[in-house]
Amino acid sequence: MTLKHQLESDFQQQSNWSLRRQMGIPNNRRLWVCACMDERLPVDEALGIRGDNGDAHVFRNAGGVITDDAIRSAMLTCNFFGTEEIVIINHTECGMMSAHTDTLLKAFKDKGVDTDNVQIDPATPELKLEQGSFGKWIRMFDNKSVDDICAEQVEYVRNHPLIPDHVTVSGWIWEVETGHLRPPHQRLSEKVNSAKEMGAK
Repeated sequence: MTLKHQLESDFQQQSNWSLRRQMGIPNNRRLWVCACMDERLPVDEALGIRGDNGDAHVFRNAGGVITDDAIRSAMLTCNFFGTEEIVIINHTECGMMSAHTDTLLKAFKDKGVDTDNVQIDPATPELKLEQGSFGKWIRMFDNKSVDDICAEQVEYVRNHPLIPDHVTVSGWIWEVETGHLRPPHQRLSEKVNSAKEMGAK
């Protein structure tokens, strides 16, 4: 290949990268990821992808929770950007389990915040929380395991009318203590070194 051809090829690749929305090019893996914002959850490492280099649209928030804004993003990428798979990642030791909703509500009220009159979205001021629903909006994992939260979110997204039926949806738990993913409600540690699981007779 001549240098001219190499430079032309490099330019075409850069053009495809820069103009991919205009050209209708989906992300490399046709993937949308919802994950917790926790710094101990390395999304690219966990999934074996390069999210910041074109493999996926990655959405992160506190808890890796499927909120209205998460659905907004998932809806757009699945219906208009060619995405065909959704992966939800929650994790052990999540900060959303570190306090109860009532505790947070009291903390805000102690700071002088009127939780019954909070603007949620500056672009749509008509969206208001009903009185007494601020705590629910925070979405703490009150009395629920991270496994239950993950499994419930998968079912919610699978059945959401704005997510096409052909989209593959799965949920995973990142164990901060082992640095590995596992499906909800499946813990290898409960099967390792167990005489029963080994089939001892």
